Amino acid sequence: MGLRDMANEHHEDPFGITSAAVVLVDEDGLIRYWNQEAETLLGYPAPGVLGQPSGAVFTSQGPLASLLSAAEKTGESWEGLITARHRAGHSVRLALRACPLRAEKGSAWLVVACDAKDSHRWELDQAVVRGLLEESPIGIAVLDSELQLQWTNRVLAAMEGLQPHHEADLTAATAGVRPVPSAVDWQARQALLSGRATPAVEHVSLPHSMSRRNSQGRLRLRSSFPLRDVKGKTLGVCHTAVDFTAQDRARERLVLVNEAAQRIGTTLDLDRTVQELAEVLVPQLADFVAIDLFQSVLAAKDPTPVPVAGDTLQRAAHLSIDEELPEAIVPIGRPTRYPPKSPQERCLATGRPICDPVLSSTTWWLTGDPQRLSKLGHLGVHSHLVVPLRARGVTMGAVTLLRWQNPNPFDEDDLLLVEELVARAAVCVDNARRFIREHHAALTLQTSLLPPELPDHCAVEVAYRYLPTDTEAGVGGDWFDVIPLPGARVALVVGDVVGHGIHAAASMGRLRAAVQTLTDMDLPPGELLAHVDDLVLRLADEAEAVKDGPVVVGATCVYAIYDPISRKLNVARAGHPTPAIAHLSEPVELPDIPAGPPLGLGGLPFESAEIELEEGSVVALYTDGLIEASDRDVDVGFERLGFALAHPDRPLEEICDTMVRLLLPDHPPDDVAFLVARTRALPPDRVASWDVPVEPRAVHEARDNTARQLAEWGLKEVAGTTELIVSELITNAITHAAGPINLRLIYERTLICEVSDGSKTSPHLRRAHSTDEGGRGLFLVAQVAQRWGTRYTGTGKTIWAEQHLPGAGPF
Repeated sequence: MGLRDMANEHHEDPFGITSAAVVLVDEDGLIRYWNQEAETLLGYPAPGVLGQPSGAVFTSQGPLASLLSAAEKTGESWEGLITARHRAGHSVRLALRACPLRAEKGSAWLVVACDAKDSHRWELDQAVVRGLLEESPIGIAVLDSELQLQWTNRVLAAMEGLQPHHEADLTAATAGVRPVPSAVDWQARQALLSGRATPAVEHVSLPHSMSRRNSQGRLRLRSSFPLRDVKGKTLGVCHTAVDFTAQDRARERLVLVNEAAQRIGTTLDLDRTVQELAEVLVPQLADFVAIDLFQSVLAAKDPTPVPVAGDTLQRAAHLSIDEELPEAIVPIGRPTRYPPKSPQERCLATGRPICDPVLSSTTWWLTGDPQRLSKLGHLGVHSHLVVPLRARGVTMGAVTLLRWQNPNPFDEDDLLLVEELVARAAVCVDNARRFIREHHAALTLQTSLLPPELPDHCAVEVAYRYLPTDTEAGVGGDWFDVIPLPGARVALVVGDVVGHGIHAAASMGRLRAAVQTLTDMDLPPGELLAHVDDLVLRLADEAEAVKDGPVVVGATCVYAIYDPISRKLNVARAGHPTPAIAHLSEPVELPDIPAGPPLGLGGLPFESAEIELEEGSVVALYTDGLIEASDRDVDVGFERLGFALAHPDRPLEEICDTMVRLLLPDHPPDDVAFLVARTRALPPDRVASWDVPVEPRAVHEARDNTARQLAEWGLKEVAGTTELIVSELITNAITHAAGPINLRLIYERTLICEVSDGSKTSPHLRRAHSTDEGGRGLFLVAQVAQRWGTRYTGTGKTIWAEQHLPGAGPF
């Protein structure tokens, strides 16, 4: 039987309580317990042996004490091999373990037995495991499901330079204490994610005295695979490693190609990608490598198939076997200028590699560059290779390799290998360039769709932060807005579109525009979100109908209206986190706002809640990226948010900085947008209100009340136009609407005149004919007011008109 068969057949210890025969013998030698496994092993059913002497079943040699004489004593227990009699009459060889159970009248015995063959196979399995861990040249480590190192054998500890413990068998590691080598962590993570074995071969760094660039080279075969229990649950990962010597140069090159496939292009970061290429080439193939890219590539522009004049090279990465980089002339990030007719210039012009020995007859192109000539001579460089960095038919730069410590010049095999590695890296570089271009485009689009600056409003003082992600997912669809409303009110909005990239940014722009348009209709928060929900449903239908369009269009949003006169905040939310409110005299509150469904589900209502706030309270609206950045634990995020909003009397910019510091890592995994607003209250003496009788003479009385109030406010210069507005609006209400009628004047940075009535009929602006007796009222209002409009209430409507007050302060 092979090892695989053994592993598949024997999952449990044959002496395990669920698989072994278990027998209880009392102090008189009588059988008192006999389980199903015992019946299977010896053929006797329980009713036939319970109460019988143990010797009658196990052996003909007499009582149990005589039976145990053939076993070996270990402490107070006995274990060994015995011969028992099967009910069918034949003998059965058993492995037996017996333990005395002390009682007042003597000792009972607990006997556990199994087939001797099963016991032998189990011991063989254990011997194989011990041999692999202790005697074989294979390094073994076990990591838990969190990829924390649990233990290693001494072979792997020596391979990875870990400090071995003093135990004789295993080098046990306390979880989370010993660092996990990067190669082990990377491969174990792949095995954990994929759920299957991940073999790989890598070069092992050797001292210079054992340079790998001779005919020998040490390689390391690694493999990681998940560890599962008998039910298939993943318990962790086992990592194995074994070193061997590469006798075959072709095999070593295949290993290097395999290593490059795993190490180059691990991210979409362009700088990291070219550095990964350099790390693969040095010291395996060169003593020094320089990677130069065109500035258009680094700027994420579309390169041309043939390099254009004026597009200069820039040093993107270089690496040497000497940490001091004695070969480098140009620092990373600076323009690189090579002499005319240099191998680099010829390589870029032809798109083909240039391989030259460094001889006096081949370095004539350096006569105008004494610094490079001196460097090559001082180091003893003898071989020079330049390979174009090309992908998708476009040359993006050049890779220069030098040798001086390695005595072998670059040959045809080296050239083919370097071309293969550079070609792989070029595709990754182009992918990174394309990602950067799309990322910048989406970020530019998203930023252009956000408000360039927030309005200065009498109802609130506001501050915000918008932090786009820099991960490979691309920018998202977070947005925020502060929208002035009639009656000195203000709307606060924060939303988040599902997904990332240009589609998310474009959808965000459409939703923001829709919210602004619906806000002009002065709808209650719940009703406004219902209209936005309908829009998202239409966008989703459009996306499904367009080929290669976004698969899902969805969003979350929180919409709040604050009235500085009543000091009440009316809030509704659609699948969005609840706002946080920092009171001046109470702890930070997460109010219980009804949680409506995310936008795009359709058919479900959105409810709102009204909260009364004291002046100076701070309201925070935010996207989920703020609270989920704390290790993806929302509870921790809310707790940190409470700490950040404590002491709301601080400057808002300071509060924003504290929120970023406490809740966000250096590189948030998702876009984050949040808006903080400190509430203000309009003093009562800045608001005047009168009930107006539904009769024509009330117009004259309303004009008089208006004139007296404006005189009290010191606004006589706008008295004439304001009286005209009041007169026309009240006349319309008496003539075309129903009572009750109310006139309200609000004096803040503008003068607002509001006339409310009990009708929901909307007035229309029209141009009256010369023969018409009426119809000019709203036309006159529109001419003298800065802006005017209508909003509907629960009892009717309000027509408002706003006039600009030059030099007027907020209060």
